[in-house]
Amino acid sequence: MKQDELIRRLRAQLRSLEQEVLRHDQSLPPQDSKLLQNVERFNHELFSQTGGRLQPCIGQIAKHIDNLERQLKLNLSAEMINLTCERIQDKFVALKRALGTTSLNLKDMRQTRDSKRANYARKQTGRHQSSGFDWIAASVMQNSHQLYEELNKHLNWAKRIEQKIEELNAGLDNCANADKIKHQQEILAMHRRLGKCRQAISYIEDRIQLLERPFRDYNR
Repeated sequence: MKQDELIRRLRAQLRSLEQEVLRHDQSLPPQDSKLLQNVERFNHELFSQTGGRLQPCIGQIAKHIDNLERQLKLNLSAEMINLTCERIQDKFVALKRALGTTSLNLKDMRQTRDSKRANYARKQTGRHQSSGFDWIAASVMQNSHQLYEELNKHLNWAKRIEQKIEELNAGLDNCANADKIKHQQEILAMHRRLGKCRQAISYIEDRIQLLERPFRDYNR
């Protein structure tokens, strides 16, 4: 492929992707964008960007294409040219993947937010309970002790799965193109496991609330 044709194709590919990114960002509600504002969605070596909106990535890819054009005009080594081309392709792949995983990221952040709120609510309830019925609270704990153990077990599982997802995401950006689809499927499978684990956590928390509610109502 001629050098000029390569640059034209890359820029055409970028324009097409930019339209997808614009539609994605425009359809993202402000509350969802705020929910994702501190989420790191890329390996730092690929993009300097966090949060829900992906438009900043387009400009960064454009700069790399401009850099490739300069390298071609300077007749740099084939090894250097190939490395830059691979880097640009990795950025395209990562941005396409981010477009498809926004809903998964939002789901994870909502579950994390709701879990934190539930934990805070339980702590606040405990602070306002009367201390005159400590023996009742002890009785509740005897009956719900197994549930708390199960809850702790699932929380630990969720933490390990989250760490695994982070490791897989980091590895995805560096693996060979032939392995990317398999790698992505593994990431999606881990997200499904995390979702089921969090559903179990929510169920166990609800059971604990139901078990302790009669005693809480009595102490009001």
